[in-house]
Amino acid sequence: MNQWHQMTWEEVSRLVNSGIDSALLPVGATEQHGPHLGCGMDSEIASQLAEKVSEQTEVALLPTLPYGCSIGHSERWPGTIALQPKTLIDVVKEVGDWVHASGFKRLFILNSHVSNFAPLRCALEMLRAEHDGFMVALVNSATVSERVKDRHFEDAEDWHANEAETSLMMALAPELVREDKLQDSDDPDRTESCVFSHPVNRTSLNGVTGCPSLATFEKGQELFSWMVEDLSCVVKKGMTETSPLPYGYFDKTNL
Repeated sequence: MNQWHQMTWEEVSRLVNSGIDSALLPVGATEQHGPHLGCGMDSEIASQLAEKVSEQTEVALLPTLPYGCSIGHSERWPGTIALQPKTLIDVVKEVGDWVHASGFKRLFILNSHVSNFAPLRCALEMLRAEHDGFMVALVNSATVSERVKDRHFEDAEDWHANEAETSLMMALAPELVREDKLQDSDDPDRTESCVFSHPVNRTSLNGVTGCPSLATFEKGQELFSWMVEDLSCVVKKGMTETSPLPYGYFDKTNL
């Protein structure tokens, strides 16, 4: 595994020169996940998933960003530490700037928290506009494929700390799971007929949306194996992708 923080600058340079010019940035969150899950759940998924994918693809693995845009969880429940959207945009944009300066041509952003998507997409737009030829992809861990998406949405459309996430933690980080709280943690999705997007303290009684009581270790193992396999396929494909039109195509000879 090519872990960025373990490599020297010479090793980073050799990696790029060897043809591995792609980097993977896992972005998580630190936020409440109901009475039964630890606050670092999103970052745990991002970290472990990115590590497995790096092993299978040799892509350079950047350190996980453990804070995200979690302001929608409000201050109702202790434990959430959130960045403003504009802060997350700036942080990821500047990380991307330095990845590009190190010689990398491709950056995969792995997002494991739903509300990070909009600011991460803004950072993507800024990076590709500023660095011509620098390719940036944004992939959500929960929707990396149809089978992964279907499992996450089984018990709630506006899911959070639900069966899928709880099963994943049972398999990946059981120390984050309070199994004695599971049977009393289920809370229904109240957003199905809503026009507006409401903060979690207006939609959930305990910070959960879904049925964590249905979670099992076996479900988590299966789901994680799908996530690793499907994300690895996306990364491998992206590592050889080129733009539809080559650099310099729109010079004077093509106008």
